[in-house]
Amino acid sequence: MGTLHLVLNAVTVIFIAATMFAAGLRATVPALRGVLADVPLLSLALVANMAVVPLLGWGIGALLGLPPAAFIALVLIASSPGGPFGAKLATVQQGDVVAGAAMQVLLASLGSLTFAPTANAVLKAADIGTTVSLEVGALVRTVALLQLVPFAVGLLLRRYAEPTARSWHPAAASVSNITFLIVLTGMLLGNWRDVVGLFGSLALLAGFLLGILAFAAGTLLASGSARRRTTMGGVASVRNAGPALAAIGLAFGDQPAVLGALAAILLSGLAAALPVSALLSRRRKAPDTAAP
Repeated sequence: MGTLHLVLNAVTVIFIAATMFAAGLRATVPALRGVLADVPLLSLALVANMAVVPLLGWGIGALLGLPPAAFIALVLIASSPGGPFGAKLATVQQGDVVAGAAMQVLLASLGSLTFAPTANAVLKAADIGTTVSLEVGALVRTVALLQLVPFAVGLLLRRYAEPTARSWHPAAASVSNITFLIVLTGMLLGNWRDVVGLFGSLALLAGFLLGILAFAAGTLLASGSARRRTTMGGVASVRNAGPALAAIGLAFGDQPAVLGALAAILLSGLAAALPVSALLSRRRKAPDTAAP
């Protein structure tokens, strides 16, 4: 299991970097500038991801009466925006890939700073009797190395060596797709006992509900074309597991119950978001990666 864990971690790193690199190869500086200068879009995305989704996590956990381990895992996930699967869902649904990748990197960067205070505030209000303590610098460095740098490299290639960017994109997209499937399979194989053990509990339902409701919140709290709005929904629906895993290791001593609940919630949330994105893709004849 230790070897599988190491391999899965390595493949996950490749998946994140390849996904962001491929997104950068498809982006243009004017399109990216247009996304980051869209104040209504940015404001709504921040509200959805930094406030609404954490509150949804708290509300779902309280409504379902989750046990402490599952409740903690749900709050940690809900408090951690900017998951790399968000950029992947933009591609799956043939949405606004540039806006999705840019927003995902921005949310991951800001989330590395807001995660611990947000999770602490929710856990304190819910009276769980625990706090989260993380090294913010380590989270910022992780986001920069795995997400921001590959995206920036792809963007620069697209700007200064467009023929190279176009020729490299199919390979980068293939690596992203293959490693995506490997990561999903590895998560199931590596945590199947914990996931199976949660059947009959409400943790899987909680993750599924969070994925669906976060997708809806991200879509409703967005501006622009339908492609852009649903892309923001996909970005909101998949959260960043990195800070949550770090919190479980540092604040909860890698408790198996919390780790198992985290895996179950992540998988069920992704199981909610993927079919929605696939359905949207079927309804779209051609991708529109630079929707205004």
